[in-house]
Amino acid sequence: MKSWLAWHIIFMVTWFSGIFYLPRLFVYHTEVSADDTAGQERFKTMERKLFWVITTPGGALTTLTGIRLIHYNYAYYMSSPWMHAKLSLVALLWVYHCVCGYYMLQFKADKNQHSKLFYIVFNEIPTVILISVVLLVFLKPA
Repeated sequence: MKSWLAWHIIFMVTWFSGIFYLPRLFVYHTEVSADDTAGQERFKTMERKLFWVITTPGGALTTLTGIRLIHYNYAYYMSSPWMHAKLSLVALLWVYHCVCGYYMLQFKADKNQHSKLFYIVFNEIPTVILISVVLLVFLKPA
């Protein structure tokens, strides 16, 4: 079980590194002028690779190892309110992940409609989720 837990944490760190950095790339991408084609294309490439090569596999492997860990003591975890809250936050993080993918596609099509400030604020959402999940796992409130 400990090796599964270690992999779960490693994949979670990978997922969050992408989830934290992708909206930051969006911030920088909004600052590139429309006539800077090379700059625009560079950000599109970085966003695509970060989303598909690091962030999405990290999320999928986090989820798969998490499911494996739950099966070690399924009855306990499924009867624990803190686990239901954690799983709800993970589902919310997947929604956030998909929204990031949508914004990435908007940038790819040169149809971004949000400001730098929007992405700065948007970038704080996963921080709240991460803090909440870590506190739920370690404190296990009733």
